[in-house]
Amino acid sequence: MRIGLLGGSFNPAHAGHLMLARRALRALRLDQVWLMVSPGNPLKPSKGMAPFRVRLASAERIADGRRIVATDIESRLGQRFTVKTVGLLKQRFPHVRFVWLMGADGLAQLSHWKRWRRLAAMVPIAVLPRPGSVSPALRGAAASVLRHQRRPSRESPVLAERKGNAWTFLSAPQNDISATALRESGQFRPDSDQE
Repeated sequence: MRIGLLGGSFNPAHAGHLMLARRALRALRLDQVWLMVSPGNPLKPSKGMAPFRVRLASAERIADGRRIVATDIESRLGQRFTVKTVGLLKQRFPHVRFVWLMGADGLAQLSHWKRWRRLAAMVPIAVLPRPGSVSPALRGAAASVLRHQRRPSRESPVLAERKGNAWTFLSAPQNDISATALRESGQFRPDSDQE
């Protein structure tokens, strides 16, 4: 089984996340994408962050429950750091081929993540474009350090077969929607269930 892991705050989950998940399913020939709602991103301020249950509910609303699944597994594992979460998932599901999914904005920040080089060594990474983030991401510290591990997008269908030390940049339509814009417009209120 091949599973893409799309971690994030999902404050809230939105159409851009869904578009990214669907693109990854096709391009990487994944069986599922897990929307892994973070119990607390160490790199994001807690101010303005909706309660975990509200963010999980927003991810559940965009997931179909079959191929795109919202999950609280990171919280259940008691983790906040991706490298630890992925390590535990690989132990718990040794026959699953995981791929870490991230937007270009995530790649631009990757060098600030805890043990990010270890993460890149243990799981292949697929990066998808985000408006305004592609150039900074590809010129950033992580892309520079990992430049010899970059695989051409034509190899995307077999990326999940690698154990790590491989990443690719997938082309995809870019969606201007952002969680920040949804919160600022009042379309998502972090203190409510939105039901």
